[in-house]
Amino acid sequence: MKTILITGCSSGIGLCAAKQLHQLGYQVIATVRSPQDEIPLKQLGITTTLLDLTDSISIHNAFNFAVEHFNGHIDALFNNAAFGQPGAVEDLSRDVLRQQFETNVFGTQELTNLVIAQLRQQGHGRIIYNSSVLGFISMAYRGAYNASKYALEGLVDTLRLELYDTNIHLSLIEPGPITSQFRANAFAKYQQNIVKASSVHHSVYDAMERRLTKKGPAVPFTLPPEAVVKKLIHALEHKRPKIRYYVTFPTYLFGFFKRLLPHRGLDWVLIKLSQDEHK
Repeated sequence: MKTILITGCSSGIGLCAAKQLHQLGYQVIATVRSPQDEIPLKQLGITTTLLDLTDSISIHNAFNFAVEHFNGHIDALFNNAAFGQPGAVEDLSRDVLRQQFETNVFGTQELTNLVIAQLRQQGHGRIIYNSSVLGFISMAYRGAYNASKYALEGLVDTLRLELYDTNIHLSLIEPGPITSQFRANAFAKYQQNIVKASSVHHSVYDAMERRLTKKGPAVPFTLPPEAVVKKLIHALEHKRPKIRYYVTFPTYLFGFFKRLLPHRGLDWVLIKLSQDEHK
């Protein structure tokens, strides 16, 4: 059975991936941040471990646990754990930006570097990053998240060049809107870190609050997490996995726009979308 370490399995894409791959016969280690989130996974027979990507000790402990549990052989890593910090860029403090990057970039890559060393010893392996459509286009009031995913994609594109002569394959999955706890978690970060009353963007934040707390899908073309897992399975099992996997219609559409439109033309489209979103 193939072995895989998956981060961010408390809900959404990570939870769905852990369940589906476990059902397909993979040996799965699913990481979560809270002990209570381990319970439903363990009830399904899925091995879990705690992981806080802002803590190097936690990262090393989770990696060492995986190596030991898998008897020194890891076939794949799925970097899924991440969160989104909403807010206008001018309202983001240095500490808030650092928090966003600690999880989405620094911690993710620290774990990945440990896994790469293991895969080099084995002579093969696969690393899949769950990025976003916001890893190649930007939308207003998502600056911290945009920047973290752009940074992640830059690291992966570089790693691909540096690992070209190995049998280690790297892939990026770039979803658009997916049903998950992402908006609820983003709203909690918004409440924690953005001071609406003193911001020139306070009227936009009113609309943002409505969007982040809306029941059900907030935007059209939202897909369930299974749509991402389908691409993940291809990246894990295909002889020649893709470098990038688009998921949802908006990702395909913006990928087309980015290739076709001049920079100012793309800006115009994104500004219009933001204006419609925050009416």
